[in-house]
Amino acid sequence: MRTLIYVPIIHSVADMGSMGAELKRKSISGLGEVNWQKHTDTVTGYWEAIESYFENINIYIPGTKIYQDGMFVDGDMALKFLSEGIKSGSKNSEIVSKLIGRGAVLMKTEDFKMVKDEYDGLQNVIKSKTTLKKIYLLLRYKILKPVFLKRRDRFIAETIDKTLEKNETGILFIGAYHNVMKRLPRDITVIELKEVAKVQEYQKTMQSHSNTDHHNLEQLSQYLVKR
Repeated sequence: MRTLIYVPIIHSVADMGSMGAELKRKSISGLGEVNWQKHTDTVTGYWEAIESYFENINIYIPGTKIYQDGMFVDGDMALKFLSEGIKSGSKNSEIVSKLIGRGAVLMKTEDFKMVKDEYDGLQNVIKSKTTLKKIYLLLRYKILKPVFLKRRDRFIAETIDKTLEKNETGILFIGAYHNVMKRLPRDITVIELKEVAKVQEYQKTMQSHSNTDHHNLEQLSQYLVKR
């Protein structure tokens, strides 16, 4: 039997690198200061709950394989990327680093070109100078994003299948909008650390900016931060 602990990622500003500041500005503009702060508090609580889980997890960590969203290298270069993430304040990177310190192994998870294609599409939207061009690039990105995600998900699932051996445990940290689970072989038992569907629902509800969804948003937020 093979086991995969599935951790859906809610990206923080720190996870977004050079795009973080601009995405924060746009989010505050759309959500308002109060809602943005509530969202920030939820994301912080979410990662604290994830960290608490791994601090108390009852599995043998040495040799556990970690598969990380966006990690298209391994070895020293992967550790360098991880270090940069920690310096920027990424809780995801910090948790992975602590697991590596306990003997886990960080794996090359993705294909560089596939990651770059999606990254470039989003960056082009953010950097566009005119409203018309921004609208065009945004529509183009929204059309292509499902294609980007599907390609990446297929590659990630194949990577896990090829590298996770019998009786081994892996941990996948992956963006909530990815759908790697349905592409995994049936002999891999998946443990959802938080239900992916609820994480997706939270993000969609937050982005809708609707006051009528306030109660649902509160319930989802409470679920995400629960330890």
